[in-house]
Amino acid sequence: MSENEPLLSVRNVEKHFPVTAGLFKRQVGAVKAVDGISFDVFKGETLGLVGESGCGKSTTGRLVTRLLEPTGGAIDFEGRDITHLSQGKLRPLRRDMQMIFQDPYSSLNPRHTVGAIVGAPFRIQGVKTDNGVKKAVQEILELVGLNPEHYNRYPHEFSGGQRQRIGIARTLALKPKLIIADEPVSALDVSIQAQVVNLLEDLQKELDLTYVVIAHDLSVVRHISDRVAVMYLGKIVEIAERKRLYSSPMHPYTNALLSAVPVPDPKARKERERIRLKGDVPSPLNPPPACRFHTRCWKAQEICKTVEPPLESLASGHSVACHFPENAPVAATADTAGKD
Repeated sequence: MSENEPLLSVRNVEKHFPVTAGLFKRQVGAVKAVDGISFDVFKGETLGLVGESGCGKSTTGRLVTRLLEPTGGAIDFEGRDITHLSQGKLRPLRRDMQMIFQDPYSSLNPRHTVGAIVGAPFRIQGVKTDNGVKKAVQEILELVGLNPEHYNRYPHEFSGGQRQRIGIARTLALKPKLIIADEPVSALDVSIQAQVVNLLEDLQKELDLTYVVIAHDLSVVRHISDRVAVMYLGKIVEIAERKRLYSSPMHPYTNALLSAVPVPDPKARKERERIRLKGDVPSPLNPPPACRFHTRCWKAQEICKTVEPPLESLASGHSVACHFPENAPVAATADTAGKD
């Protein structure tokens, strides 16, 4: 793998869940949870994946780690196609790709001690350690801010934040290259969220990790990400470097999301207009034609209902899928209008 090559490359990936009916379970439709998304993740960076609940973020995370089989498209990891690898061939790859789950309460087995939970990857992968598994586990517990003496305790003896640290410790056991963090702090108390986010940042610097952080809290994503991809109804509608996306978002949906982020300064709050989207998110079972956001967009015109806008680069490192982007460079807007 060359220096400029992405660690993870996702190309036109789809995941359609079949919907069946009747006695013979005949397929009558499909839930288009992820419907043709493409993005790259480079070594050492953090890509934030944001959007409303039900837009396909968590499904994307499970597709990337191959916990789900893609319906279409291609997933490359370190230059190797892993789209349809068998579970047997995926097992060695699990050392390099790990996932932090959303709920620290249901992701840990209540019958196992912390030592057994964090030590499980060593046993499953048959990894030998210099001073034994117990010593290795205790070192990892210390690394994530837990007391190594807690090796023999059970998950119910810990708080939510501590449980999430145990989950992170388990993820780090085999020193992975890529970590998919699925809403890692959404189930935690606000006072604990900052601690866990800071821990993830410190671990990234110390262990040279690459993250894909899935979240709906835009302030968390702003704090931790290098680049941000915005999803709506199974599609990526905008992807850009963090500062650029937050200072000049181009897609109307991104503008609406950012307008809902709380601002502590009362003066700035008065200056900023809150955009309230009309209607509900359409069903992924029957998404709107062409641009999926046109049913709720205040800029929608006839072309939005008939022609799907491609995800195009309108500025350096800033791509958007919109016929009428906001904050776009004048030349780029003119080009888009010319194509239409």
